[in-house]
Amino acid sequence: MRRLGTRKLYYLLEDDLKKINIGRDKLFRILKANHLLIIPRKSYHVTTDSHHRFRKHKNKVCNLKINNPEQVWVSDITYVGRRDNPSYLALITDAYSKKIVGFNVSNSLCVEGSLKALDMALKNRCYKEQPLIHHSDRGLQYCSNDYQKLLAQNGVKASLTEKYDPYENAVAERINGILKQEFNIAKYEANLMIKKQIIRESIEIYNQKRPHLSNHMLTPNQMHSQNKIVMKTYKSKKLSNDLIAQL
Repeated sequence: MRRLGTRKLYYLLEDDLKKINIGRDKLFRILKANHLLIIPRKSYHVTTDSHHRFRKHKNKVCNLKINNPEQVWVSDITYVGRRDNPSYLALITDAYSKKIVGFNVSNSLCVEGSLKALDMALKNRCYKEQPLIHHSDRGLQYCSNDYQKLLAQNGVKASLTEKYDPYENAVAERINGILKQEFNIAKYEANLMIKKQIIRESIEIYNQKRPHLSNHMLTPNQMHSQNKIVMKTYKSKKLSNDLIAQL
């Protein structure tokens, strides 16, 4: 985890650092002096086609209080290839624990990759007795008949974003950023088989070893195994103002 970030690095090394009288602020200064602070990178590639004939569901999670694992899943597709070797990662993440529960890497944006990610997530469910909402953007893959049929067959309710504000699917967008910026999954010039292995190993490390700020520094797996801790939320000033205007 070479691009982990200083706050999480301090959390993992806190006991050893205290022995040599180094606190969090001093660690920041040391890393800065040695040019080791992480500089965020921005990348953007359109993977959503919302201009289609399929039904578009309402946003069911906008004002929902999420307090359990497998109460809401969020899905997204992100670009992890290059122009001469395009590939796409379909992800399904638990909104409460930030655990990646399903994924698929493919060389096209067809619905098959998203279906495989959903199938993996459904097979990995731990709390099958409780209601589950699947939230995504309004992309063709998620609105397709095959995808909606698989959700319905497993008793999962569909929810879609209604605006183009990324905060309507903030958890999914954040997980995309972590995998691409911290784990560098999109930088490798490799064939599809090797890229799948790189991404699978990165997701295992992310779920099992990486402390998550919004999980109060628990790993996604640790957060997913309980329901007592109140999750932190991603806030959008724009969405909050919209809600105030409605009131």
